[in-house]
Amino acid sequence: MASAMKSLITNHGRYVESFRIFLKNSTEHQCMQEFIEQQLPGVISSIGNGKSTINILSVGGGAGEIDLLMLSKVQARYPGVTINNEVIEPSAEQIFSYKERVAKTSNLENIKFTWHKETAYEYESRMNAEKDSKKWDFIHMVQMLYYVKDIPATIRYFHRLLEAQAKLLIILVSGASGWETLWKKYGSHLPLNDLCFYITSADIEAILNSAGLKHQLYELPSHMDITSCFTEGNTDGELLLDFLTETCEFSKTAPPELKQQIMEELRKPECSEERDGKVLFNNNLSVIVIEP
Repeated sequence: MASAMKSLITNHGRYVESFRIFLKNSTEHQCMQEFIEQQLPGVISSIGNGKSTINILSVGGGAGEIDLLMLSKVQARYPGVTINNEVIEPSAEQIFSYKERVAKTSNLENIKFTWHKETAYEYESRMNAEKDSKKWDFIHMVQMLYYVKDIPATIRYFHRLLEAQAKLLIILVSGASGWETLWKKYGSHLPLNDLCFYITSADIEAILNSAGLKHQLYELPSHMDITSCFTEGNTDGELLLDFLTETCEFSKTAPPELKQQIMEELRKPECSEERDGKVLFNNNLSVIVIEP
C-alpha cells in the first residue's frame, strides 16, 4: 500500500497549488518580511563597501517576492550603486512569475536581472565547465536546500564564491519547529526520494560546525493554520497535508494507520498549539548567515 505514495514534487501542478495554500494559511512570508525589514540591513552593512557594482546571486529565487524585498534593502544601503542580480531557478513558471513581478515594480533602474533556468548543481557544473569562478557579494538560498542532493558540498561550493566582505544567507525551517518533529519521526515512512530531503536548521548548523564555518543564527517565529486538515474531504486541508508530508494526495494514498498516526501527531504540542478553536502548526524558520 505504501508504494502508492508519491513525492509531491513529482506533480508540479499540485505542488504549486499546495504551496499557494500553505502561503495563504501561514505567516511564512510575513516573518521573512519582518527579518528583512529589521535585521537584513545589519547583515548587508558591509557587502558593498567601496564597490561600484554589487553582485548578488539568488539560488532558488522562485517567483522573486522575497528577492525584491532584499534588493530594496541593498538599494537603500548603497543608493545609486549598480546591482547585478543573477537568479538560479529550475522552474520556468516561477521565472515567468518573477519576470512579471519585476516588470510591475518601480525603482529597479539600477538593477540588472539575469535568470538561469537550472538547479544549483547545474549552475555549479556549468561554471566548472566554463572555468568560471565569479565571486559574489551576497548569495542567498531561501527555502531551497531541501531539493539539493549533496547539501554539505553545495554549501561549501557557494561559500567559496564569496567575496571578502560578502555574506551567504540561508533560510529554512527551524530545528525548533513542528517540521523537525514530524520529519524526524515519520520521514522514513514518507516517499522520501532524491528530489526532496527532510532537513532543518539543526542539520545545517551541524554541517557548518563540522566544516568550521563561522555563522550566525536568527530564529523567526511563524505558524500555519492547519485546522482544515482535520475536516475530511476539505480541499485546502488535503493540499496542506500534501505539503506537510511532501506526499502527493496523502489523504488518498497513505496507509490508514500511518495517516491516523500523523493526524494525531499534528495535534500534539510538539507540532502545534490549539488557539481560539484553531490548530496552529509551529512553522518557525531559521535564518543562517555565513561569513566568508
